[in-house]
Amino acid sequence: MPFGLVFLAFFVVPLILVVVVSFFDYNDYETIPSFTTRSYVENFEGCVSQLPDVCTILKTYGSTLKFCFLVWALTLVIGFTIAYFLAFHVRSVTVQMTLALVCTIPFWTSNVIRMISWIPLLGRNGLINQMLVGGHVVSQPVEWLLYSQFSVVLAFVHLFTFFMVIPIFNSMARIDKRLIEAAYDAGANGWQTLWNVIIPLAKPGIVIGSIFVVTIVMGDFITVGVMGGEQVASAGKVIETRLNALQFPPAAANAVLLLVVTLGIITLLTRVVDIRKEL
Repeated sequence: MPFGLVFLAFFVVPLILVVVVSFFDYNDYETIPSFTTRSYVENFEGCVSQLPDVCTILKTYGSTLKFCFLVWALTLVIGFTIAYFLAFHVRSVTVQMTLALVCTIPFWTSNVIRMISWIPLLGRNGLINQMLVGGHVVSQPVEWLLYSQFSVVLAFVHLFTFFMVIPIFNSMARIDKRLIEAAYDAGANGWQTLWNVIIPLAKPGIVIGSIFVVTIVMGDFITVGVMGGEQVASAGKVIETRLNALQFPPAAANAVLLLVVTLGIITLLTRVVDIRKEL
């Protein structure tokens, strides 16, 4: 009952309020508690015309989903590799735990500070451009390293790979090492053992890590704003813009749409494995 009340107070009730406010009317200076679908209709303006480029919301969610997929793929590869090394190449449990804790060190500082730390490296006059120009690799500084989609993806991977490492490592640590030995005894090579034994048994961790990364990236607006130089669109950035303009109903409507899309992705991920067995 206590946990149920906490869940009700801090998740269900706020969610209901957001849905209710999304159907309110508004003007330039106030929110009007009158039922209307205006906020949802405005989001899809242009989508029913003959000009696909006019549909802003589809382009915004297309950009967000692209970031989501790229970050998910990169963090999965990096996180799986690190988890595999910790689980199967580090024999001492103490060393495993120590190295896993080392992965948490970046979390001792603010996300914003970790993002800003890339600017002296990626900027027009940053260290990387100085090395490229000084080494005569390029004739002038590379512009797309900072305030671009590349820098946004790079920051996402830097910030959120940890959320993929720990769940996968947790699943791999539970794998009976005798299964690996049995696979080799049966004539399987390294790749066959990885594909047929390790990956299937690590699926719960992969799915849980994927849910963490996907949900964070879908709703993020700070990273997109800082590393994108306010020039990159995302679903979270649209909500922030609406809130800054005190347009709460359209912000709530965008939040509901974002929630629906995110839940759809999570539903697809949970089709891969039953997470309840893992929890």
